[in-house]
Amino acid sequence: MADQTKNPAYVDQVVLAPDVPQQPPAAAVVKEPPQAETDEESVNQKPVEKALMEGHLSKHRCDDQENVLQSGSFKEESTRVVDLLDNEKKALQQLKQLVQEALNKHEFGGQQPEVPKEDDEKESSNEEAKDEAVIDDEPPKPETVAETNDAPVKEDSINLVETEVIEDKVATAAAGSDTVEDDGAKTVEAIEESIVSVPSSSAQPAAEAEAYVESEDERKGGKVEDKVVPPEEISIRGVPLLADERSDVILLKFLRARDFKVKEAFVMLKNTILWRKEFGIDELVEQDLGDDLSKVVFMHGFDKEGHPVCYNVFGEFRNKELYQKKISDEEKRQNFLRWRIQFLEKSIRKLDFRPGGICTIVQVNDLKNSPGPAKWVLRQATKQALHLLQDNYPEFVARQVFINVPWWYLAVNKMINPFLTQRTKSKFVFAGPSKSADTLFRYITAEQVPVKYGGLSKGSEFATTEIVTEITVKPAAKHTVEFPVTEACLVRWEVRVIGWGVNYGADFVPSGENSYAVIIQKARKVAASTEEPVVCDNFKVGEAGKVVLTIHNPSSKKKKLLYRFKSHPTTSH
Repeated sequence: MADQTKNPAYVDQVVLAPDVPQQPPAAAVVKEPPQAETDEESVNQKPVEKALMEGHLSKHRCDDQENVLQSGSFKEESTRVVDLLDNEKKALQQLKQLVQEALNKHEFGGQQPEVPKEDDEKESSNEEAKDEAVIDDEPPKPETVAETNDAPVKEDSINLVETEVIEDKVATAAAGSDTVEDDGAKTVEAIEESIVSVPSSSAQPAAEAEAYVESEDERKGGKVEDKVVPPEEISIRGVPLLADERSDVILLKFLRARDFKVKEAFVMLKNTILWRKEFGIDELVEQDLGDDLSKVVFMHGFDKEGHPVCYNVFGEFRNKELYQKKISDEEKRQNFLRWRIQFLEKSIRKLDFRPGGICTIVQVNDLKNSPGPAKWVLRQATKQALHLLQDNYPEFVARQVFINVPWWYLAVNKMINPFLTQRTKSKFVFAGPSKSADTLFRYITAEQVPVKYGGLSKGSEFATTEIVTEITVKPAAKHTVEFPVTEACLVRWEVRVIGWGVNYGADFVPSGENSYAVIIQKARKVAASTEEPVVCDNFKVGEAGKVVLTIHNPSSKKKKLLYRFKSHPTTSH
């Protein structure tokens, strides 16, 4: 993450992932509008942004919506230690050593080890010994002398101290001799008793200390009790640090986020742990924050490599009621942030952090009907979430796919693209509205893609494990699909043409010479704006034959055909 460049402020609103760039180049910086401004004012008062939009409108509006601008070529590195380079293995060991030392010293925010009771008792006993060495009615100067017993004292200093004490006592006695002469002898005795005996060599205090410790041990039964404070126990993403091989996978993420710079990775890890405690992540995961935002962010299916797929649907904030309810003020934005972090944390804890396991996710960002740069409040909420995700969830995204991308976002991306690192760019894929489905199919199979995005994944009798066949229907051509049937059964199928605008029909053709073909579905035109994106049909077959689907594409563009079928044996009467 250290190698990433931030997008302009008004672009941040389209991403909720730690791998998205944040730092704009100096030439592309756009000042943030004051919070007091309305959404309309924030747009009107951005001359740089307005010029950028107008300058690229005619050039990119059409072309960029029809083309995939960037293909994700990022290939995940291995999470197995045996596959690491020598310098990477060394960095991992160094980081583990730093983590262990920090755990021993409780540097990750845990409670500091308490002072053993034996030490307290020794200190109190020393204080009592000091008090006994000085007469109760004397001034506190001898106490200063007693305090010097904690460190070696030179003989010159000892003589000087004794002289000062005697002179003080003599002065006191002299002051009192004018009124009470009979106390002269008593005063001399007091002076003699007040002189603190200081050892003449540095070895004597050590011997006395040892004798004192031994006496304490004897008083306790002759046993020396060594209190060892156990190392701090820390878990991150549900994985205990340094407990097993899963910890190596977690630490590698921080190392890769900092280009294997050990000290920087350790600082990032420590800050993450402290933030998790301050934010109360473990408690947050158990809280019920409702499901009002389940259409804004949701997990659905897996990509072709087995990564869980997370969908971010920004167009949902076009709903004014949702917008006002969730992010219209600071308190609501904080609640939205907590919900977003909770959702991500729950999703990540389902990943496999064993070496070689799937420990990253794929993000699909749907920008259709996105509020755009005018919604300053939404942009601020998203930017805040982005900062937290970037700083505390490194290397948890395998690929970022942006679909239904509007012209203004593509124009901005072309401006900042030269300033992004190759590692960052290799994770990004952008597609305009007409290419969004085809782009998703490059990384996710049709049976795993939600129906709203061109796939066949929905609540039906077909499971996501039942394979979908994809075929390209040429312009001005007909294509037939045959389902062979060898016995009496019930045949079910699902068919879809991306963008439709074609004619669809279905027939049953029996194998017997004396049998007649049956029209299951008379040929009809399925409009592009149909409310029935997927045709689900079935036919009960009483003899051997085949079900034939006919797709006629009268347009001048290629069409993507998706279908799957299955049969259930039945008893014929």
